[in-house]
Amino acid sequence: MDLTLNSAVLGVELSGIRRFTFQVRDTPGACALTIGEPDLNTPDVVKEAAKAALDANDTHYPPGNGYPYMLEALSKFEAEHHGLHYSPDEIILTIGATEGLFLSLSTVLNPGDEVIIPTPAFSLYESITRLCRGVPVALPTEDNAFQIDPEKLKAAITPKTKAVILTSPNNPTGCIYTKATLDGVHEVLKDRPIFVLCDDVYRTLVYTEDYHSFAEYQDMRDRLLIVNSFSKPYAMTGWRLGYCMADAPIRDRMQIFHQYSVVSAPSFVQPACVAALKSDTSEVVEIFRRRRDYVYKRLVDMGLQVQKPEGAFYMFIDIRRYGMDSLTFCEKMLKEGLVGLIPGIYFGTEGYMRLSYCYSDADLKEGLDRIERFIKTL
Repeated sequence: MDLTLNSAVLGVELSGIRRFTFQVRDTPGACALTIGEPDLNTPDVVKEAAKAALDANDTHYPPGNGYPYMLEALSKFEAEHHGLHYSPDEIILTIGATEGLFLSLSTVLNPGDEVIIPTPAFSLYESITRLCRGVPVALPTEDNAFQIDPEKLKAAITPKTKAVILTSPNNPTGCIYTKATLDGVHEVLKDRPIFVLCDDVYRTLVYTEDYHSFAEYQDMRDRLLIVNSFSKPYAMTGWRLGYCMADAPIRDRMQIFHQYSVVSAPSFVQPACVAALKSDTSEVVEIFRRRRDYVYKRLVDMGLQVQKPEGAFYMFIDIRRYGMDSLTFCEKMLKEGLVGLIPGIYFGTEGYMRLSYCYSDADLKEGLDRIERFIKTL
């Protein structure tokens, strides 16, 4: 009997972000500013819709890709709010955006295919690429204000390049790709047989009017894979709901992976999703905008270098001048300052650390006070 494990997991470990978060959690008295999870609760209207569905015994198998009314609601929402026109049969309701990422890369990657990942980046992209037997290729952006240099993108492309992953607003920087950046990327990719995976989970949480997603370049529709989530804008992280959109021939292949991995999203949560799409998120955006302004001013006043984010709820702080790698710095700050931030190395970029400001005002003040005291000891 051959007990050899699947070789696709080689080089893929438990997330460093998760390990460090556990380390912070297990440190007595530590103040954590680590997790990208809103401290807000799911809106009552969303919870009531789920309760009503349960009372109506909506607890049986739903259609695999989602109820028709659910897919219609998503199609209408994307057209009205984002100008993206995908019919209901080009959408799949997924178990979080994570499943959407897996579906996308599982569908398009063959063993040895390369995926270009602009860094810093959410570590899941590299891990999922490896699990799909692809090869992640980092494209550093820290020396270009976290914008993609089209010439460097072009240089990273090889005959094995199969996909590029774009995240805007970005995790961990909170930066948004400018229209000039997106135009440059489009110019490089438009005539190449390369897929573009748009992870747009933070697009509702933006603090500027000048936001654009690469998904708008519909001349590449046959190569676009668009992933979104209910987690961030509606404070529904624990509900594990997302969706992906793609041109019909691609979506038809994606649904095969979806069918055999999860079958479907739960039935009774789908009315809750519709209620979420109808809810107003402007107040949530303003809460995070205010927190962003407070955290940014505090960090700048400390003398720390950080680029002001235009979306999401993260700050990516430059600590290169302190002469320590990011893990050493964050472990020292946790031990001596009792405050936890995520080392930049876990996002593929050394010399930085990520602060999440989706915590309460009191937690942010306490955490920043501790960072300030720690910085003064260096």
